[in-house]
Amino acid sequence: MGLPFLIILCSILTIQSYSQDTTTPPPGFRCTNPTTTTCNSLIDYKLPNTTTLSAITDLFQIKNLRQLLGANNLSLTTPKTHQFNGDHVLKIPFPCLCQNGTGISNHRPIYTVVPDDGLYHIAAEVFSRLVVYQQIQSVNNIPDADNITVGQELWIPLPCSCDDVDGGPVVHYGYLVPAGSSVGGIAQQFNTTETTLLDLNGMTNSSKLLADSIIDVPLKVCTTSISSNSTDYPLHVPNNTYTITANGCVQCQCNAATSWILNCQSSGINLHNGRTCPSTQCPGTAFDLGNTTADSGCSLSRCSYGGFINNTIYTQLTQESTCPGGSGNNNSSSPGNSLSGLRWNFVLGASFIVLHLMRL
Repeated sequence: MGLPFLIILCSILTIQSYSQDTTTPPPGFRCTNPTTTTCNSLIDYKLPNTTTLSAITDLFQIKNLRQLLGANNLSLTTPKTHQFNGDHVLKIPFPCLCQNGTGISNHRPIYTVVPDDGLYHIAAEVFSRLVVYQQIQSVNNIPDADNITVGQELWIPLPCSCDDVDGGPVVHYGYLVPAGSSVGGIAQQFNTTETTLLDLNGMTNSSKLLADSIIDVPLKVCTTSISSNSTDYPLHVPNNTYTITANGCVQCQCNAATSWILNCQSSGINLHNGRTCPSTQCPGTAFDLGNTTADSGCSLSRCSYGGFINNTIYTQLTQESTCPGGSGNNNSSSPGNSLSGLRWNFVLGASFIVLHLMRL
């Protein structure tokens, strides 16, 4: 009686264990914002071997090398042939799509199957376990995971979200958890709270944190004065990153060590095909984009980026408080700079035409 009972019990435990191991988590992070369905996100990628920046941009279909450089705060002069050793972790920028309460990469990257590929190899080794093979199988409607063909194109569903967090905009970051990490330590590192991290990731307590897993970390972004009519609105740039915008003419950097105000200036990039950048001078001043001057007391004036519309770079002279506990950028014009105020109230029509003519 005893031996058969043990055999049956072991069989039951084996079945339960197999069931747990093959449970596939749904792809993506939680995304329930009814007004924002697309946004920009980041995710950590641990390089499986020595790799060039060019190979990484190709694998993840990153449209411009500058996007990858900016996400990792690397110099704009870093060549695409620059190599990183295996196990180096890079932040990958990608577009996010939110549908049905979850967010995954917006039909990018697309991976083309090569000889001897398998879904497990693609998920675990090519993409370093950013997803599991069942998730690739699910979003690509593959009936048999063991039956894929050379040349087949597979959508890799990287997890992401577009939700505001704690009442404000963020960039959601798929963070690769290092061994020995704690939820509290991660929260402190990224200027958020332990409660927020637990809630975003559906963890009941901090003991659920697993090393080498990807978790949703909300990155606070620098505040801007950008117009809602701008082609790059909203311009969400998190700490220790930069972005190139306005057709390559403007570089915007977020550096919380200085302030949580987005600092934009002319990029200095040499444009191709004879193109030149529009003026970046603040109206009615000798200030160029990014220039600052100290006012009375602890007030600072800055020539701030306001957006890119119809090949025009809009600027505004804004005032910032540099006092301890100051409110930072108040998005107001400097005294007497009425043109600057008009720039923020323009609509398509006469006011836009006047402003454009005054730049000529």
